[in-house]
Amino acid sequence: MIQTLLVANRGEIACRIVRTCRGLGIRTVAVHSDADENALHARVADTTVRLPGAAAAETYLRGDLIVKAALAAGADAVHPGYGFLSENADFARAVLDAGLTWIGPPPEAIEAMASKTRAKQLMGLEPLREVTESDLPVLVKAAAGGGGRGMRIVRRLEELQGALEGARAEAASAFGDGEVFVEPYLENGRHVEVQILADTHGTVWPLGTRDCSLQRRHQKVIEEAPAPGLPAALTEELHALAVRAARAVSYVGAGTVEFLVADGRAHFLEMNTRLQVEHPVTEEVFGLDLVAEQIRVAEGHALAVEPPRARGHAVEARLYAEDPARDWSPQTGTLHRLAVPDGVRLDTGFTGGDDIGVHYDPMIAKVVAHAPTRAEAVRALAGALERTLVQGPVTNRDLLVRSLRHEEFTSARMDTGFYDRHLPALTAPAHDPLAPLAAALADACGRSRFGGWRNVPSQPQVKRYAVAGEEHEVRYRHTRDGLAAEADGVRVVRAQPDRVVLEKDGVRRGFDVARHGDQVWVNGTALTALPRFPDPAAQHAPGSLLAPMPGTVVKIADGLVTGSSVQEGEPIVWLEAMKMQHRISAPVPGVLTALPVTEGQQVEVGTLLAVVEGSAP
Repeated sequence: MIQTLLVANRGEIACRIVRTCRGLGIRTVAVHSDADENALHARVADTTVRLPGAAAAETYLRGDLIVKAALAAGADAVHPGYGFLSENADFARAVLDAGLTWIGPPPEAIEAMASKTRAKQLMGLEPLREVTESDLPVLVKAAAGGGGRGMRIVRRLEELQGALEGARAEAASAFGDGEVFVEPYLENGRHVEVQILADTHGTVWPLGTRDCSLQRRHQKVIEEAPAPGLPAALTEELHALAVRAARAVSYVGAGTVEFLVADGRAHFLEMNTRLQVEHPVTEEVFGLDLVAEQIRVAEGHALAVEPPRARGHAVEARLYAEDPARDWSPQTGTLHRLAVPDGVRLDTGFTGGDDIGVHYDPMIAKVVAHAPTRAEAVRALAGALERTLVQGPVTNRDLLVRSLRHEEFTSARMDTGFYDRHLPALTAPAHDPLAPLAAALADACGRSRFGGWRNVPSQPQVKRYAVAGEEHEVRYRHTRDGLAAEADGVRVVRAQPDRVVLEKDGVRRGFDVARHGDQVWVNGTALTALPRFPDPAAQHAPGSLLAPMPGTVVKIADGLVTGSSVQEGEPIVWLEAMKMQHRISAPVPGVLTALPVTEGQQVEVGTLLAVVEGSAP
């Protein structure tokens, strides 16, 4: 029986594994980088071991350090979570060679399936060896790992070499393996997968299907179980193929077999030899704890002959610190508050006051709703997210709500091209028009009352706020009876520093207000208080390219120097942030007049990266 388990991971999945271990009476050990010294997963574990450094390559990808940590802390088992070393056969062997229990499949199974190229060969498929015009579009894909990293769609042959180089660099950074391959890209199919669980006694459970079609950058955003609208015969075929893949490699533990469903046919993509991020929807539908089942299987327990019966429907949304309207750019900063309504499941690696940094994935939490029907589960999740308070960096919360309520999703007609078609509409600025007024009134109440109302008419007070990139100006007055709004038909019922009640057309509405520096949140809407006069120092020369996020300059285009001519769209600088590479390109054709950064340099949001002076028409 396992007594002490080390979690070789971080964030939400590490916290989730610790939670299960507590229920089983198993002590836990967390490893943490220097950047994660005060992270939630390090706080909730019974014991912690430091991995010196901040970058994943120095810490969570160092299997030798993790095995030493397990031995030093007295652990007798290791759970890899997902990502990082979870599909690394050498790490699994090192754990077993150290006399520890490995919570995962045999190294040989990982080896067979962790490389997507070998997995396809096992299933009788081959990647493209030579790409011609007739093969387009194609997908360049990392052979190891997952999570959408190391993937590029290529629609023109001249883009292929750059896509190969970019995918290799991103895959090496995220997984320690730069191998990539090329396969046909099937547009607008559905991403459907099958959860499996296998024991050491020959039993393999296919635990239903999941639909993960809503993706950005090939990384899943909303997932659900079961996959809606699949014919019974296709579901049976998917189950059979998943079991076949598991038996082909003598699989043990939890795993996922992924497919693209197009034109009523299932196309094998890969097998992930680990737990998936979206495993909670399967847990909710089948009433299982998959982490607990992984541990029992590793202890030698046999599964029942048949899996439990599925019940109802579950939907999961991934809440990210990112700005979907700005090319999904990752965001960093302090998460001041995270509050999710009761009635839904929350898996997170953050609490209020935690910092979201540049080194790791920007996912804050997963929110899951379960209900008897799909329509009820979707409605419950959309409503819960709408009422969720996230005070800190910009997030994709509003996008998630709109996605869940989009007619194409509610009618289960979505596919992997959903965001390509609908992103502009889903990210169009929208906020409560009374939110800036509520923010201004709460701010006025938070100040000293001295110097407010006078027994003479006063000029209205003016406040300016930025909301979703748009500027809004509001006016109010101090009167004998308190604060009065300078807005047609709006009456101030009550105004306090953290709560404002306004009435319009006979309808009263309450606004909860919180502030942290210049940032203000009104019922979950983020606003930025603007100064009365712009800061001249904040101005930049025309053509300035500013860092859209904190990160590291990992590459400057070959041969570029001050004075070089550049074309519109030509890449100039590559930034790496949160394990993803982001290309900064020339906005117009012209001349590079400044290039003040160097490779390896750490930059903050707004750092000047380059200046391109446009050519005269």
